[in-house]
Amino acid sequence: MRPLLPLLLATLLAACASEKPAPELPTPAPQPKVEATPAHMRELSGVLQAPPAGSEVELALMSIDSRDRPQRLLGSLVLNGNGGPLPFRLLFNPGSFPRGERVELRGRVSLSGQLILKMQPRLILQPESQSLGPLQMVPVP
Repeated sequence: MRPLLPLLLATLLAACASEKPAPELPTPAPQPKVEATPAHMRELSGVLQAPPAGSEVELALMSIDSRDRPQRLLGSLVLNGNGGPLPFRLLFNPGSFPRGERVELRGRVSLSGQLILKMQPRLILQPESQSLGPLQMVPVP
């Protein structure tokens, strides 16, 4: 029995020296990521109504001349259609917003490289952040 005594003591010391496992803390549910708009930027936000799944949606904020031609791109965004309402957030620099020129938000939807829908141009009067709400897309003739 004496030869086993040191072995028993070593086992007992090893058992006492090991750390208890830390109790599992509940992990908080992931919070939705809300991106903050940089202080010098403004944004146009809204929801496009049901661009088809697999489509490519392009939005552009641009200055327009008196002949209805785009002159300068102020901001753009490309999204993928999902078949349901598609929220968007287009950032632009208010310092590049032209004074005395017409500024419009325009949009188009392509599927397999073919233009299928467009958005009626939306006039933007001031270089401020705006929520445009739901925007309809119409079929291209």
